[in-house]
Amino acid sequence: MALRRTWAVALLGVDGVLVEIEADVRKGGLPSVQLLGLPDTALQESKNRVRAAVQNCREDWPETCVTLALSPAAVPKTGTSYDLALACAVLAGAEVVPPHRLDRTVLLGELALDGRIRPVRGLLPALLAARREGMARAVVPTAGLAEAKLVDGLEVFGATHLRQVIAWLRELVDLDDQPPPPLARSEPGEVLDLADVLGQPEARWALEVAAAGGHHLLMVGPPGTGKTMLAKRLCGLLPELTRHEALEVTAIRSVAGDLGEDTGLSPTPPFVAPHPSLSVSALVGGGTGWARPGAVSRAHHGILLLDEACELGPKRLEALRTALEEGEVRIARRDGTFRYPARFQLVLATNPCPCAPAREVDCRCAPHARRRYLGKLSGPLLDRVDLRVRTRPITAMSVYGGPDPEPTAVVRERVAAARDSARERWQEHGWRTNNEVPGPVLRREFSLPSRVTALLDRGLESGAITARGADRCLRVAWTLADLDGRTVPEAEHVAAALEFRDRRAA
Repeated sequence: MALRRTWAVALLGVDGVLVEIEADVRKGGLPSVQLLGLPDTALQESKNRVRAAVQNCREDWPETCVTLALSPAAVPKTGTSYDLALACAVLAGAEVVPPHRLDRTVLLGELALDGRIRPVRGLLPALLAARREGMARAVVPTAGLAEAKLVDGLEVFGATHLRQVIAWLRELVDLDDQPPPPLARSEPGEVLDLADVLGQPEARWALEVAAAGGHHLLMVGPPGTGKTMLAKRLCGLLPELTRHEALEVTAIRSVAGDLGEDTGLSPTPPFVAPHPSLSVSALVGGGTGWARPGAVSRAHHGILLLDEACELGPKRLEALRTALEEGEVRIARRDGTFRYPARFQLVLATNPCPCAPAREVDCRCAPHARRRYLGKLSGPLLDRVDLRVRTRPITAMSVYGGPDPEPTAVVRERVAAARDSARERWQEHGWRTNNEVPGPVLRREFSLPSRVTALLDRGLESGAITARGADRCLRVAWTLADLDGRTVPEAEHVAAALEFRDRRAA
């Protein structure tokens, strides 16, 4: 009997903490199992799962006092991913298996009573944390081996049963390290084409500006005018994700349980369009026990479309403000704070009134009803939306006699050129788009002449815009200059940016 240790990972949001599991198997004393280190209910129940799994593998469970300590003790441990590490720690402490292969090895997986190893959530962020802490190997469920292989610099093995892991620790067999099929970087999916959208030149231009600068967008118009169609085509204008960004997106999907066995690192920015009936927890994250990522985090590095935005109500809409400002969500719980990244582009689409006729002249709503309906989009929220545009009813299905609508490929080239200009300008600061640049930097280091910002000064003096709104106008002006091939914005770019903010939602 001896004191042995294994390793697992505790997840707090997408942040992983390496957990050392010590097993003290003493000679003599009453048979018992003590589990220390802030385990939750699911982890407390693992004592019975692990014992049954070991015994059903025809291995001897020590009939002595077994103490299992999970360190750091102050970090809360949740979930069932510790089962495999606990079983191996007890077997090593009871000297049933040799301990040398457990050194610098992370073990993750839930055990069934018959010893089968079941998949668990959050493998990717857990292994990223293990690599960061200097671990050399990992043993995971075979069902999650493809996901685990996305982590470079870590030797990863898959197992389907506890018996396989025991035999591997005894150096009798080799574990599988080739997932069938291997998980590779996925090819981009089918891109919806802007040429499918009839008319709406103002909204199309706003979509191009939003894609070029990473700006948030509000579209207001009658139903059936193409608001949702336009929003779905925004992803096709954005550049592909880098490997680092794709890993962040995949890690969030892993924690949320949305990652299938055949899903790889997709280069396409995510597009999330939740139903208007979703709860605040589903929108920004939360839930009972382990706080899970919400829609804003699943849209990280991509697009969050809130269709029928006024139907969500003020409570859910106001919950967006912190995520829009800080680019992350922090969910406080009794035992700690969960952090999820949430740097997304917000697209709001709404009807102008509750009755929503095809033509606004047919609206039967009283003026106060229209104001109350659109008033659900509060001033502080709208102040964080850079571009506001109206969509108009379609008056003819035929496009003959006019220019053909520009396809996505043509617009994407202009967007890519504008983004390249912005990235070259801000690269020494670490920013990639104009929307990421802080207002003080634009006002001090990249200040524009007073003749260029005269309209902004008058807007601030009259109270037409706020200081935050002025900063956002400057960001849009820089984007418009990039699209126009200019090195710095001119007065007409500032005027156009103000026009986007002056568009009324009613």
